[in-house]
This record gives sequence, structure tokens and C-alpha cells, in this order.
Amino acid sequence: MKNTLRIGVIGVSSARGWAGVSHVPAIKGVAGLEFAGVTGKTQDGADKTATEFGATRGYSSVESMMADPAIDVVTIAVRVPSHRELILKALAAGKHVYCEWPLGRDVQESEELQRAAEEAGVHVAIGLQSRKNPTLLRAQKLLQDGAIGRVLSARMYSGTIAFGTAEGEADSYLEDPANGATHLTIHGGHAADAAIALLGPLANATALNTVQYKHINIDEGARMLERTIADHLFFLFETEAGAPVSVEVDGGRPKDDTRFRFEITGESGTLVLEGGAAVGFQAGRLTLAVNGQSEAIDQGELATLPDTAANVGALYAALRDDIANGTRTTPDFAHAVRLTKLLADIDESSKDGRRTSQSGWPVS
Repeated sequence: MKNTLRIGVIGVSSARGWAGVSHVPAIKGVAGLEFAGVTGKTQDGADKTATEFGATRGYSSVESMMADPAIDVVTIAVRVPSHRELILKALAAGKHVYCEWPLGRDVQESEELQRAAEEAGVHVAIGLQSRKNPTLLRAQKLLQDGAIGRVLSARMYSGTIAFGTAEGEADSYLEDPANGATHLTIHGGHAADAAIALLGPLANATALNTVQYKHINIDEGARMLERTIADHLFFLFETEAGAPVSVEVDGGRPKDDTRFRFEITGESGTLVLEGGAAVGFQAGRLTLAVNGQSEAIDQGELATLPDTAANVGALYAALRDDIANGTRTTPDFAHAVRLTKLLADIDESSKDGRRTSQSGWPVS
């Protein structure tokens, strides 16, 4: 492999978006990566974006980026409905792919993309970045080593400003479940995935997903929209050993009340992860305490990154190492499919009250 992994990002914008505050500083701050390119609708626009964000060059189309041998990895940081087409093009061009979560609009589309990635034989990463958060990984190791004994119960609360009473027109597509990007799939997905990372497979799920804010103000009164998707999520699971696990994901919280707390009680102690960020805990750092005592966490090469970029940087570092060493440790499209299926079952459980069973998910 080349000494430097050259990353081209689709979705960088000065106007808005996650890529500019997470992917860009992560790529520029992690060793062994080059921020090699961005795309635009025109060459002038792409060049302007490249200059503004410090990319090596701009591309007037996604096709020209994907055709360039100077790009090793294509990062897809655009709306979910566009993921399929872009991923298939990148795979056909032989590129490694980092795609933001959720992967596809539904289970079927996600499975198609998993198959395509496996046939291409490249490395792919799905943007469930809390999986590589150093604090979460330390908590995972402590639990595996029996630091608090047998787990008896666990409870998570996660708040976000998203899916409140007002939105911009650009975000109103999130209100249509057909687009695959809702409070359940985005914030519920990150929360459920973190619970699985620490507790292993979760089964026998029961869900109560509700609408707190029924009338949404779009673009400061330009129009009103009636919400039909859940903006408050509550899941109840069991671990394989039968311990109850509750996960509450609360949308529409004030910016100063987007806290995150995951408390795990064992026979010989308690482990607590805390943090929170406006757009969800996955966009920030975490702290860890065991039996009330804070754990010092070595952030390594992530220490100097902004909070919004730290977890994304950790995922890029894992992808970098996997490509260099031929390993497969980064959350991939198969991982995304498993989580998509779980969330689909949770959605059905909330609608009809049935319990749904999932099993076979790897612990790490």
C-alpha cells in the first residue's frame, strides 16, 4: 500500500453539512491520510471548495473523482437517498468507500450495497463512529474483563436538538421515512449500536416510539409540516444472559440539554459513560467512571482533533490500518445491514406491540 491514503470526499459544503466539521478535520488531523479532493457542480465551484477547506484539488463531477488514480478512498457524506448510486459507482471504480450512516434507505438497499462491496473486494466503512471511540473501547474492555461482574441491567439516555419543533427546508426530507433518514434510523441507530458494542447481542426488543412535536415550523414560518415519524424513542431489550437494557433517545432537546448517559450495573459495581453533543453523542467525546472513579483515557492521535471530528478520525484510522494490514476491523456494510434489520424490527414492534428477537451479533 502507498504510505499515504488519499481521500476524496463527496458532500463538503461551506453552506451546511456534517462533512466540513467532522470529515475534513479528521482527515487532515490523522496521520497517513491526505485530503485529496472534493467535488462540485462546476470546476470553479469545486476549486473554490477545495481552496476553502484545504483539499489537494477539486473535481467537477463525482465521476471524474472516481476515475482519478490519485484517489484511494471515496467518502460519501451526502443524503441517504443518494448513497446507492454513489457507492455503486465508487465500487465499480475499484475505490475503498467510507459511507455515512445510514447506509441505504431500507434493508433491501443496504443488502444490495453489502453484496456489491463484497464482490468488489475493497475495504468499506460505515459511519457508526462511536464504535471506535477510545472511551467506549475502554469500557468494552473493562466489561469483558469483568470489572463490574455479571451485568444485571443497563439504561441509556441520549438527547439531541434534531427533530424538534422547527427545521430548515433542506432538512425536511428527514420527515419522510421513505428516504431512510429519520430519528429512528439516525439517532436510534447510533444509540442501539453503542449498546450492542458494550453488551453484545440484544434480543427480545419491545419499542414505544412516539411523536412529541406534531406540527413542525419549516424555514421560520414558510410552511408548516405535520410530523408522522417518531421523535422520541424508547426500546427495551434483553442481553443474551437475560439482563434488561433500556434505551431512550430524545429528539427536540434544547442545545444545552443534549446529554448522554449510559449506566451499566453489575454484581460488583457500576460503569457510567457520559457525554453528549447537539446532534447526538456520536458527534462528541465521552467520559468514563467505574464505581464513581473517573478513568483516564488515552486519546492518542485523536487528542488534538475537534470534538466533532474525534470519533470520525478514529474510524478513518481504523480504515487506514485495515487497508495497510489487510485486516477487517472497521464497521462495514455487513455491520450496517445487521443494524438496519434491527431498527426495522424495532419500528414494527412499536407499531404492533410485538416483541422482536435478534441474535448472532458479534460482541465487538
